[in-house]
Amino acid sequence: MLTDDVKQAIQQAYSRFLEVNDWQPRLGQRQMIAEIARTLGNIASDAEGHRDESADNAHICVVEAGTGTGKTIAYCLATIPIAKKLEKTLVISTATVALQEQIVYKDLPAISRHADLPFDFALAKGRSRYLCPAKLDTQLEDASHDPTLALYPDEVPLVNDAQTTELFHSMAGEMAAGKWDGDRDSWPRHIEQSDWVKVTTDHNQCAGRRCAYISQCPFFKARDTLQGVDVVVANHDLVLADLSLGGGAILPEPEQALYVFDEGHHLADKAINHFAFHGRVQGTVKWLQQSGKSLASMAKVVGVIGSVGQQLEKITEITDATQSSLLQAYHWLEDSIDFDSGDDGQYQRSRRFRFPFGVVPDELQQQAEILSQQFLRLAGLWADVVEQLKDALDDDFTGTPKHEIELWYPAAGLSQARADSAFGLWRSFATPDEAGDLPTARWVALRDGSGENASGNIDFELCSSPIQSAHTLSDTLWKRAYGAVVTSATLTALNSFDRFCRQSGTPANASYLTIPSPFDFSRAVFCIPPLQVEPSDTKGHTDALVGFLQDHVDSQSGCLVLFSSRRQMEDVFYGLDRDWQKRILLQGDLSKQEMINEHKKRVDAGEGSVLFGLASFAEGVDLPGDYCRHVVIAKIPFAVPDDPVEEALAEWVEQGGGNAFMEISVPDAAMKLVQACGRLLRNENDSGTITLLDKRIVSKRYGKMMLESLPPFTRQLS
Repeated sequence: MLTDDVKQAIQQAYSRFLEVNDWQPRLGQRQMIAEIARTLGNIASDAEGHRDESADNAHICVVEAGTGTGKTIAYCLATIPIAKKLEKTLVISTATVALQEQIVYKDLPAISRHADLPFDFALAKGRSRYLCPAKLDTQLEDASHDPTLALYPDEVPLVNDAQTTELFHSMAGEMAAGKWDGDRDSWPRHIEQSDWVKVTTDHNQCAGRRCAYISQCPFFKARDTLQGVDVVVANHDLVLADLSLGGGAILPEPEQALYVFDEGHHLADKAINHFAFHGRVQGTVKWLQQSGKSLASMAKVVGVIGSVGQQLEKITEITDATQSSLLQAYHWLEDSIDFDSGDDGQYQRSRRFRFPFGVVPDELQQQAEILSQQFLRLAGLWADVVEQLKDALDDDFTGTPKHEIELWYPAAGLSQARADSAFGLWRSFATPDEAGDLPTARWVALRDGSGENASGNIDFELCSSPIQSAHTLSDTLWKRAYGAVVTSATLTALNSFDRFCRQSGTPANASYLTIPSPFDFSRAVFCIPPLQVEPSDTKGHTDALVGFLQDHVDSQSGCLVLFSSRRQMEDVFYGLDRDWQKRILLQGDLSKQEMINEHKKRVDAGEGSVLFGLASFAEGVDLPGDYCRHVVIAKIPFAVPDDPVEEALAEWVEQGGGNAFMEISVPDAAMKLVQACGRLLRNENDSGTITLLDKRIVSKRYGKMMLESLPPFTRQLS
């Protein structure tokens, strides 16, 4: 039951916050606060404070809050008092680093100061965002002595060049002077991934509290700040990673947490990617070869510890056998899968083959079973080595210097992780889906290889992915969490939550609410020009785009042009005259943030600027006022038709008698179109034009459905 004291705390905090900022209350914001408070405040609990799973009341609140609602303030003011009352940790999770940092460095400090609401908070990131002092020290002493780098065949250079060496010395100096905290995101310059991987780690390679560098470790310093705080600000990937480890590894256990998933429309896709497997056949062979070369050196140093020496001998035997099995699989793929080679007889880089309904041929399934057993055995042996090395770090009488154990421990952990991942991939290919279950998408892609192999410079990448994350999220998150809020400006598609529920698995008894934006949408004109061509006529549509931009778009103002394909974006760019091209910032020439900064700089200087962007510019881009007076959308943003996961999902829907286009493609495109249109009105005073150069929005039945799901713009339809 939502108690009177919690109600009062929320109401008073909201009133104080508005008063200090001299803001007027917003109806949508108040509705959002009330719905979240009602849902979370009425969760039934047992005597120990655990959620009563037998109760039928909702513990999940899903809120679509239009742009301008002020949803961050709303969910913070609603959840913080409730979390404190229940003695639960509030975990706020976002999809992007930008929003994560905005919440930590701007929103929460403002709420703490202005709402007179006492709470403390901390930022949570995974290990891979932090520098590992032990690895940095190894790099500064002698990079060639780092045994983990040998396990990245042809992926990471073993020897550092002068620039990389200088970077590592700078990192060490800045940390020693207390000027850098080891967080990659706070380093003032861009760090190449090939450099960063040498000085960071993951949970498999990390010795944890046993590491001699623990007192200097940026990750553990950051992790220690999470202990006992009221609010933890994380991201979706970290939450999913923590859940995959059972929950409670870095973040609080789900049963002791209230979650807020901002940018919640990304959660389902993030979960799909998190539980997918992929691996290259020849790439894995090379890793095993490199691993085999390292085993003798490893045995000389740590082989005297317990049974490590015996385990390494067994690993050598299985490694050799596994390489042989992988080569058999390679030859089967080479002989049996038709990738439709190009005119020159050579394999094409982008070729792939998806197994219909995820059904793998018997021969490959049998080979996958052999490989899964071999990798399972390898993973188990490496896990035993890891545990013995970990124990040896606590033992002063092993006869092996601690620094030598610490040097080889990450290599053993990395080998265990790669064996586990390979096991997961081959297990998926070896195990048919249960009858009645959602099929798994399974496919093989041709990739550029590295080095010599049996058939030249190619490799086969096997991939396996769930086609929906509903069951996974239901079991690992929704059923376990004490309570949760999911919010975004775009959660519905075609004015329904059906798509979101199908993808994310939120329970039927969850609370669902749509809050419209407070903006005056009549200030935006939604225009459909009288085009004579449809997007299916690629050349004709591109020519029409060029003509429309030159004749009807003011290149002297701020404009955003959104494309569904890079090919068309570039063709349109090169079809424009030189004066027009000079006004354009083309995605790919600069980073996204550099493009936006340059665009704003030009507009501020009174110059015209036109951004040409792809899907990543259709959401999360804030260009208020003169920065964007015209949004041009090349065509309805249907998904790329050759995505193997989307293909498998469509195949499954069609098999069940459904219409994949109407059930999947149209709702997805409708939501993306709303997001794209949302780039125009970013504050209450904005105005301008949205032009969609796709007449299907008025000529097709599904187009009219999409049109009706858009905000109430002023319409000019041909």
